[in-house]
Amino acid sequence: MAARFPDPPSSASSDSDESYEGTKDASKKPSKKIGKKHRGPEGDRLTPTRPPDHLQNESSASPPPLAPAAAAALLKSPRSRRQRTVSHSQQSSNKTSTESILRSYTRTIYTAGRPPWYNCAGQQVEPFVIGICGGSASGKTTVAAKIIESLDVPWVTLLSMDSFYKVLTEKQHELAENNEYNFDHPDAFDFELLAETLQKLKECKKVEVPVYNFVTHSRESRTKTMYGANVIIFEGILTFYNAKVLKMLDMKIFVDTDSDIRLARRLKRDISIRGRDLEGVLKQYQKYVKPAFEYYILPSMVHADIIIPRGGENTVAISLVVQHVHTQLQLRGFKLREQLAHSYCGQPLPDNLYPLPSTPQVKGLHTFIRNMDTPRDEFIFYSKRLIRLTIEYALSLLPFKQVTVETPQGINYSGKRLSSTKICGVSILRAGETMEQAVCDVCKDIRIGKILIQTNFDTGEPELFYLRLPKDIKDYRVILMDATVATGAAAMMAIRVLLDHEVKEENIMIVSLLMAEIGIHSIAYAFPQVKIVTSAVDPEINEKFYVMPGIGNFGDRYFGTEPSLEQ
Repeated sequence: MAARFPDPPSSASSDSDESYEGTKDASKKPSKKIGKKHRGPEGDRLTPTRPPDHLQNESSASPPPLAPAAAAALLKSPRSRRQRTVSHSQQSSNKTSTESILRSYTRTIYTAGRPPWYNCAGQQVEPFVIGICGGSASGKTTVAAKIIESLDVPWVTLLSMDSFYKVLTEKQHELAENNEYNFDHPDAFDFELLAETLQKLKECKKVEVPVYNFVTHSRESRTKTMYGANVIIFEGILTFYNAKVLKMLDMKIFVDTDSDIRLARRLKRDISIRGRDLEGVLKQYQKYVKPAFEYYILPSMVHADIIIPRGGENTVAISLVVQHVHTQLQLRGFKLREQLAHSYCGQPLPDNLYPLPSTPQVKGLHTFIRNMDTPRDEFIFYSKRLIRLTIEYALSLLPFKQVTVETPQGINYSGKRLSSTKICGVSILRAGETMEQAVCDVCKDIRIGKILIQTNFDTGEPELFYLRLPKDIKDYRVILMDATVATGAAAMMAIRVLLDHEVKEENIMIVSLLMAEIGIHSIAYAFPQVKIVTSAVDPEINEKFYVMPGIGNFGDRYFGTEPSLEQ
């Protein structure tokens, strides 16, 4: 803990200048039109202007504005409303209250692409963490929103200290109902959970953030799914109080607002939003909020790198903050796909590559699917055959145990059985979805997850837009499926997602029909314990990152979405 100051007489409810919680009406339809598809370098990646057709009816819609890629989450299904989270993206909207993740009980939808959060070695690029402190209703959340607006970076996560109030006992609930509980005292916060959550976000891992209800003074049963980002902003009244949290902050900002203004804002917020009465709010302020500010919050100003008077109205101060953050991000920046394309040339293939043994049958199947004149129905037929052979071969690489069974003739037979029954297939949409049927045919009752990664048209970098994974996927062996791998950028992103969901690296196997040598090296160098299985290896990629001699755009050929010659 930071140095403690003398205890004030007592406390009140915590600060929340602006609410980011809410629901979305699933009945509303999007106003933006879906754009054209772009054939990305991995063979079938799409730009954010058009999601795959088979995802467009996947889940409920949100009211505009939404990023074009959010069309994957629109139409149909009047199921449970999705809850807002507090991650933001300039690709979604200029309004910072537009979320970058829509989450239901069964899936997570990104409304703006999450760019790579790791380098070409698969190691996470450390995000820049900003801590914003200040008195109750000083404008901390407004300052955070202004910074997010001005940063113009693709992925920012905003974490509020309001989410980390401790669960109250029955007696404490009674005190809270009578405005007698000190919500501004450090003991009211779960700093252990807060520090653990912030550390995980800094490591770019998935976290489940509690949702606190200020009306009932309790945590709700649901949580908010959040991820680390290019920039993480953490705001709260006691942001600088805990030494462990303070050490994680790269920039510390204190919002200094006149006490009369803070009181006026608090009165308006607590009466109109939280349903409190005037007498109760004033009682809390005099007995808890004001003393807590003087004893705990104001003295912590000494830790601040920057003090912003007048909060969100101080555009000069916010501009200086943004300028510094941009400088820090540039020092950490990189072009992932370009780096991958020019790495590992001329090196021997890695030991964790397991190519399907080349037989006349396998060569014959490749001849059909590589031939540009093969009709679509034949392309699908022979692709399915080859996919089935590749999946069967991949399963043979899983660990087996010795078992003995009795035959109908009453004789014992010594055989093999898979050591684990927990196997999960995860497809990288959209081409990877073509492999799902084969894995379902050979693995009874297998669970299937999905990850949608699209190529950003402007940057050429892969971006994560959608994922749906079993909650307990960390306990499974995962067969990651994609039809083709060029630079390996999309595959690396998918593997990184699995690792961030605590899947062990040695439990991941990526299976593909066709891989370029450079993609194999990229994956093997970053994740040496991941098994790489493919039916063929091609020697190179071209300047557009297409596999050569290749197979064409597998997704387009399979789904019949190839552009006509007239276009």
